[in-house]
Amino acid sequence: MNALDTMKALAATSEVRVAQAGEVIFSSGESGASMFGLLEGTVRLCWTTSDGSEGYELIAAGNVFGSGALVTTDHRRLGTAMAETACRLIEMNREKFLFAVQESPMFAIELLASVDERLRDLKLSERS
Repeated sequence: MNALDTMKALAATSEVRVAQAGEVIFSSGESGASMFGLLEGTVRLCWTTSDGSEGYELIAAGNVFGSGALVTTDHRRLGTAMAETACRLIEMNREKFLFAVQESPMFAIELLASVDERLRDLKLSERS
C-alpha cells in the first residue's frame, strides 16, 4: 500500500477533483490547507529558486504532492501546481490527514517515502 491508496480509502466522493489541462491547482505564495493525490494525469510543479532560476517537476499519476501544507503552521505554497494534462485528484485537508496518521501510522511512512522518492528523482534529473 502507498500514500495514495490510503487517501483513496478515506476519500469521500466530494474530495475527488477534476482539473483540465492548464488549470492551476494552487499558486506559489498562497496559503496551503490541503495536499493532493494524483489519480490520473500529470501535474507540473514549478518554482523559483533563491538565485532566481526556475525549476519544475512533472508529477505522474500515483504520486502525492503539496503535503507541506499539512505539516507546517501558516504554510505558504513554494511553487505553482498546474495540470499538464487532464487530471483527477484527491484533495486531503489537515483534519483528514491527522485522522489518517492516527488510524494508520504507516500512512506517515508512506508519505515520507513518496516525498523522498520524488526528491531523489528530482536530484537525478538535475544531474542529467
